[in-house]
Amino acid sequence: MYDMSRRKFLGSTAVTAGAFSLGNISGCGTKAPETPAAENIRWHLLDGIGRENIKITDVKVTLLSYELPPEEQWIIHWGNWAKEGCVCWKADSILIEVFTDQGIVGIGGPSQYGGPEIMKKYTEEVIKPSIIGQNPFDIELLSCGSAPITRGRKSGWAGIDAALWDIIGKAKNMPVYKLLATDNEPNPHVWTYASAGEIYKGSKWPEDLIEEAFRHRENGFDAFKFRPWIAWQYTTPYFKRPMTLKEYIPILRKLREAVGPDFYLIQTDASSMYLTIEQYLEELCPVLEELNILFLQQPMSNSGDDAIENYAKLNEALPNVLIAGGEGISQRSGFRELIDYDYYDIVQPDCGICGITEAWYIARVAHLKGKLCAPHNWHGGLTTMENASLTAGVPNGYILEYNQTFNPMREGIFKEPLVVKNGHIDLPDKPGFGLEIIDDVEKKYPFLPGDYKAVR
Repeated sequence: MYDMSRRKFLGSTAVTAGAFSLGNISGCGTKAPETPAAENIRWHLLDGIGRENIKITDVKVTLLSYELPPEEQWIIHWGNWAKEGCVCWKADSILIEVFTDQGIVGIGGPSQYGGPEIMKKYTEEVIKPSIIGQNPFDIELLSCGSAPITRGRKSGWAGIDAALWDIIGKAKNMPVYKLLATDNEPNPHVWTYASAGEIYKGSKWPEDLIEEAFRHRENGFDAFKFRPWIAWQYTTPYFKRPMTLKEYIPILRKLREAVGPDFYLIQTDASSMYLTIEQYLEELCPVLEELNILFLQQPMSNSGDDAIENYAKLNEALPNVLIAGGEGISQRSGFRELIDYDYYDIVQPDCGICGITEAWYIARVAHLKGKLCAPHNWHGGLTTMENASLTAGVPNGYILEYNQTFNPMREGIFKEPLVVKNGHIDLPDKPGFGLEIIDDVEKKYPFLPGDYKAVR
């Protein structure tokens, strides 16, 4: 399946601008773009992009929801919520529109996990007054670095940041992903993976997991990320205990055997099994190598006195399996040490949390160290629009997460939505994001108050 060590490839890759040959990384299947001539290179985000005389006049926040039918409500498997038997009973989306005196309207959306109602309040009462009358081309002064350390009310800045990029792209008649490609040719043919493997009431492993993998392959995906090793009981509370390696490793082998050698498997949420470094090195890592797992996401905590040493051992034990992480980190400063100490081969910023601007800087810092960028994207259509543009625009854009839990808003809020075909999203060659919101979207998807988690 693989003709070379992916980690060796990363380590030997030149880190000059445009040096990533994505076609050399197993599974990407994309020819490396040629580096532009020196006279066409922009050394900073808006370097050489002529400033327009334009001012922000208003900000509108619209909260949207869709109640999931009972059979599509998935069990929350992290934190104390799992012990309480919580399920996800609705999908939320937060539409932010920024208006200007030139009639240009920009759209964006933050991650809903910051809390829709608290983000709406913060955006209207704090962010809006601070940007009215400002020029969107001052985007780095207005929004960059404003992301929260953790998901919360300040995630509203991420939606503002995206809307400002949409305005700039429309004002300059350029797609956002082209604006982000400062010293490389963009790649609007974005490779995606099916992010799934959730547990539903009555789920049976490995049968349901294998069936789901086949379903995603039939829908054109060639890569599948699944949640790990939770043993369940099917009365409240649903959560029982972490699955042991003795129970879990046979499931991994059954999954690989079922889907064959040419279907990419991605293991996520590895830290939820609370393995010791010895269990990783002696039991799990050899199996991940044997089964050609594409990448292992967030195997353990980033903090602690032994974190640096443990990640070094993991990297040595996984010469072919890449290590990814960082979805909950919202600022480049949080990634800096993890990149410098080679924790990750792949960084996973989320434009819905940190904003496109900050995510671009995170990706570029990673690029300097020969690392890839595969944004976290566990949300809806607006964040997919943003994270796909980032993946297409940066030179180390690798693959994009595409959430597979039921959510009609993912495509339904757009007049011409982004659609995955043959495992890829093709971004439109239109100004800004090139997408329009349907008329009366708030009537089609009226907001449902309350937390998306509920004890059922």
